[in-house]
Amino acid sequence: MRFLGRFFRAVWHGLDLLRRVLHLCLLLLLVALLAGALRGSLPHIPDHGALVIHPSGALVEQLSGEPLQRALSQYQGDNDPQTLLWDVTEAIRAAASDRRITALLIETDDLGSAGQAKLEEIAAAIAEFKKSGKKVIAAGSSFNQQQYYLAAQADEIYLDPLGYLFIAGYDRYRMYYKDAIDKLGVDMHLFRAGKYKSAMEPYIRRDMSEEDRIESLGYLQALWSGYQRAIAAARGRTVDEVLRYADDYAAAVKAAGGDTAAVAKSRGLVTDLKSSQQVEQRMVELVGADSDGRGFRGAPMAEYLRVLRAEQKLHTSAAANIGVVIASGEILDGRQSPGTVGGESTSELLREARLDKDIKAVVLRVDSPGGSVFASEQIYREVLALKAAGKPVVVSMSDVAASGGYYISAPADEIFASANTITGSIGVFAGVPTFNRSLAKLGVNVDGVGTTALSGAMELDRPLSADASQILQSSVDHTYAEFLARVAKGRNKTVQQIDGIAQGRVWAGRDAQGLGLVDTLGGYDAALQAAARRAHLGSDYHARRIEPELTWGQQLALSMRSGYHALAVRAGLEPVAAGLGVAPQAFDPVVRELARWQRMATPSHLYAYCFCSPE
Repeated sequence: MRFLGRFFRAVWHGLDLLRRVLHLCLLLLLVALLAGALRGSLPHIPDHGALVIHPSGALVEQLSGEPLQRALSQYQGDNDPQTLLWDVTEAIRAAASDRRITALLIETDDLGSAGQAKLEEIAAAIAEFKKSGKKVIAAGSSFNQQQYYLAAQADEIYLDPLGYLFIAGYDRYRMYYKDAIDKLGVDMHLFRAGKYKSAMEPYIRRDMSEEDRIESLGYLQALWSGYQRAIAAARGRTVDEVLRYADDYAAAVKAAGGDTAAVAKSRGLVTDLKSSQQVEQRMVELVGADSDGRGFRGAPMAEYLRVLRAEQKLHTSAAANIGVVIASGEILDGRQSPGTVGGESTSELLREARLDKDIKAVVLRVDSPGGSVFASEQIYREVLALKAAGKPVVVSMSDVAASGGYYISAPADEIFASANTITGSIGVFAGVPTFNRSLAKLGVNVDGVGTTALSGAMELDRPLSADASQILQSSVDHTYAEFLARVAKGRNKTVQQIDGIAQGRVWAGRDAQGLGLVDTLGGYDAALQAAARRAHLGSDYHARRIEPELTWGQQLALSMRSGYHALAVRAGLEPVAAGLGVAPQAFDPVVRELARWQRMATPSHLYAYCFCSPE
């Protein structure tokens, strides 16, 4: 027995030793992977080089999703790419006075959707950079309308000899579903306040209403005029030349024998035609070759920002703070992830700013088409509470601040917008589909009893009763009246004056200023300065973005994601992007429309939402 005991103890100790060795090996492997990730991701800024700006995907005010999930999605390659607007402007402005950066290269090939107001923010930063006397180069294999707006700000623009520059203006085309809905036997019930509130028209019409046509053409023409003026000013051309480039493009391409790149150069919209290798050689001429002689000396934006922010942490400032709260995306009830405006989550950020004694004023940056009325009201109340606490609130509007996006802006002390911001759309609607006819086609009938006239009145498998319809329309009318009253109070106008310019109508920022819906045409920096002035801070202030606090795990994931990604690439383990998996949704307006309604579903059915984004 003693022998067996010693034997089993020896086996146990052996297994325990093996376990410890395996744990040690695993730990060493993890340390090696971590060290490799860190070593491969250490940022390097050359002493004499170019800052490389290469925006990818949509240009956004706020990255979408929870930070940890975003980091994991980036590693797995299954997220839609986004570039944070403020990363771009921060890097460019810092580089203007950074002796290590002697030129700026803007590569636009991967830039996706970007509204004019956001592009104007980058253009303003580039203008500051150019004042330093440093060169700005832009390059692309081709340029679409948004990409060219960015490229046009450069001193030199290079287009690939096989590329094109395509400017098409703005449009707003929507799918209309009435015939399909009729075939399915669905009855769509629309209740709205505001004759221009066209959000639900695709479900009750076969084509665009005359009111929607007039309204849409009005703000689209304003945006197009703003685009032409911006390009003409940047390139030293006339507005008419930009217009003729778009209008005469087909004839010009035919006359050039199909050489689209030659057309762009002949009209003076690009400096020259160069391949990517030739652009790289031009950059070598400007900043010199890198240490291995494979290219020019340069620093990607992400690496530059990592160094910049580490340096900034070593030089903390005791200046007073202006809190910056981002309201970007649809306004939905409850708590929402970044990239969406939550009635509770965004209110909490504003409340944090109100209770923080170091924050003396707040800039609310709005980029939202609206959504839930109740969520908008929650945020509106927090803006009022900030003002009651003696803290000035200045709104800075981005591409869109309409409907619910305007609702939350209305009480601000001052509203700034781009001339090309889409705003207004002061109106309310409710939409309820009923499916009793659809069920009947399948041989399904609904019958029963209830204790009151309202029993089952809002069930979607029954026809909408007269009482239910009356309740919804009355609620819409009441909410619209409240909306008007809030705007009138915030804008120091009468309800009648606001009603005359409301009615759900959408306005471009320049027109909105003339109507008193916007105080000043200007960007984010102008709004910051106004907030500092109202808080009597002078020029010694610091803008502090107020965002949900990250857990330790989230911070670690965010700080390590680029390192892990770099290591995976070197090890040949980089995941394949799941682009094909999201392609159907990206190209299917019907799916996007259904997804939007699913996100916005509220018990009251009341929405302050603007379906007004141009293409």
